[in-house]
Amino acid sequence: MKNVQLLIDKLGLLPHPEGGYFKETYRSSSKISQECLGNDFEGSRNYATGIYYLLESGDYSAFHKIKQDEMWHFYQGDAIELVTINKDGVLNVIYIGSDIANNEQLQYVVPKNVWFAARVNKEHTYALAGCTVSPGFDFRDLELGSYDQLIKLFPQHEAYIKQFTRS
Repeated sequence: MKNVQLLIDKLGLLPHPEGGYFKETYRSSSKISQECLGNDFEGSRNYATGIYYLLESGDYSAFHKIKQDEMWHFYQGDAIELVTINKDGVLNVIYIGSDIANNEQLQYVVPKNVWFAARVNKEHTYALAGCTVSPGFDFRDLELGSYDQLIKLFPQHEAYIKQFTRS
């Protein structure tokens, strides 16, 4: 796993609250005002933001949701298993990776307010991706899901909820 430490060091990645490592790489200088964003947001937001995001096998991005659409871009490593649950309780599993012949996707958009979690399934591997959020990400827009909260909403998905929650 020397590649992982090299990526963390060279890209300046830091631990992310939901799991994995990240570094913000872009934040537009222009902003969208609170008035234009509506009541879902508190304060203005940049037009868009971008990050590097790295996951190692054995770690995961815990179930969370944000108030914006989030586009994932695959860069290198092994495929990411991305699990989403929408407000109607529909669960989808998407693989973000470079093996297009096996239905992996180079890019995928998680719609706003959809619960999602991610992991790398193969042992001793990693995945490096990028995420673009518009309107731009702000930690005020992040909601981490707890086991108790999600199991009440989606009891039919208990197996996934157990795997992808920390509290």
